[in-house]
Amino acid sequence: MRGEASRIADRVSRDSLAPKLKATGEDAWRVGNELFAVTDLLDHNVQVERALTDPARPAADKTTMVHTLLEGKAHPMTVEILDDLVQRRWSKPHDIANAVEDFGVDAMMYYADATGTTMKVSVELAELHSALLNMPVVRTRLYDEHSSAEARVALLHNVLSGNEISKVTMRLAEHATANPRHRRYLATIQWLINKLSRHMGESMVTVTTAAPLSDEQIDRLTKIYTKRTGHAVHINSVVDPTVLGGMRVQIGHEVNDNTVIAQLNKLKRSVQVTA
Repeated sequence: MRGEASRIADRVSRDSLAPKLKATGEDAWRVGNELFAVTDLLDHNVQVERALTDPARPAADKTTMVHTLLEGKAHPMTVEILDDLVQRRWSKPHDIANAVEDFGVDAMMYYADATGTTMKVSVELAELHSALLNMPVVRTRLYDEHSSAEARVALLHNVLSGNEISKVTMRLAEHATANPRHRRYLATIQWLINKLSRHMGESMVTVTTAAPLSDEQIDRLTKIYTKRTGHAVHINSVVDPTVLGGMRVQIGHEVNDNTVIAQLNKLKRSVQVTA
């Protein structure tokens, strides 16, 4: 959990630099890849992480360190982002790596915008999430930090072989695989789906049911949620055999769970309160 100072630093930095990052167009691909590499560097080098976030160290020293590490090797936008981040206050040293990763995902989304593939990426990530729900052994191996990053990425490529996956979807999936950052794989993919959904204006509606939705059900849900949100939506149908009756609907962070299990849990809590 990030502290208040880190949440503010992350949000303010990303909001202030978003127009410039978006303006890089297709160069955002390079920026995103470089930021993922920096995330990996920080995750595996505590000394560098602490040096870049030490509140007692002059900001000029920290920006000099950034330029020493990156200048001449990275895109100017990458350097500007790091310059901005190291001058901010962080609750914990590790939080700066989280912020760099956030910027990396933002860059990939802007690249998808520039190439007209944003919705495709969102749908593909949702399909990957849905497929892995029923592949517990595979998804466990994808975030197994006891195996090498190369072995995990090779497994991912085997899982996705034969599918025409966009380069952004593949890169995001590779990043989640190569550097799990102590997260479960499905949680990371869901986090990426949520970020894409917010980026597109909450236009991805994930509906989880025990059996596949029919075309008629998808059409009806599309109309309902288009009316409710005020803009066009895409229904991402997820099949999870463990769901008992009803459906679970998620738009961004908002969840409406009408499954039997959820209703029984609500009833149980109600009985406990009134007892």
